[in-house]
Amino acid sequence: MSDAARTHLVLVPSYNSGRLLLETVRAALAQWRPVWVVIDGSVDGSERAVLELARTEAHLRVIIRPRNGGKGAAVLTGAQAALAAGFTHALVMDADGQHPADRIAAFMRASLESPRALVLGRPVFGPEAPLVRLQGRKLSVGLVRWEILGPGIDDPLFGFRVYPLMALVAAMLRTRGARHYDFDPEMAVRLVWAGVPTINLPAACRYRAAEEGGISHFHYVRDNVRMVWLHARLLVQLLWRWPDARRAQVARRVSGVR
Repeated sequence: MSDAARTHLVLVPSYNSGRLLLETVRAALAQWRPVWVVIDGSVDGSERAVLELARTEAHLRVIIRPRNGGKGAAVLTGAQAALAAGFTHALVMDADGQHPADRIAAFMRASLESPRALVLGRPVFGPEAPLVRLQGRKLSVGLVRWEILGPGIDDPLFGFRVYPLMALVAAMLRTRGARHYDFDPEMAVRLVWAGVPTINLPAACRYRAAEEGGISHFHYVRDNVRMVWLHARLLVQLLWRWPDARRAQVARRVSGVR
């Protein structure tokens, strides 16, 4: 195992991901090892094929959460286990085939060169991307720029990222939020407030059609309400986190934002 593989792993949270879970795991293993999967209380049986693969694939670990807690909760479970095993960084990617496995190595290299940094994906969308999702992202980008006082997070909703694990776990344990779809934007903002530098790199984002196995657990009303509440909380907290946000903004200007 290389030195990089002793410190950096791929972490795949999964809830009822269907056949795309095994496809995603195989694609990730072809690019990087080890790969850990956190099954977040799935009831569709999608974990069975991955558990079978783990019997013969030494670089694959599967963690089972008995109850569904949300993406952030699954990532926290995996991150804490990875820290306990001696890893320092995790590239988190979705199990639904949206994220590009062929960009794993490039993101890991960026993290190895700048180990303090949060390496964020900047999504490159194809023509199949739903227009309503693209418009919604523009609002999220604008709100996050207010929350961190400028650039630094090109896309707060794209979950293809390399996290420094100690900073991630510390940030998650300081909030009751970030356990569901609010995980990606909230953690990006809180890590910037904590002084974690950011690197933004392009990565393709593919929306899979239902006939390809594409599954979305996004609930339009519930999860949009959760996002509204998230940004309301962050903007209110900015009132007393302003010095942290300002220091981080100055540091980004001095070092340059990628």
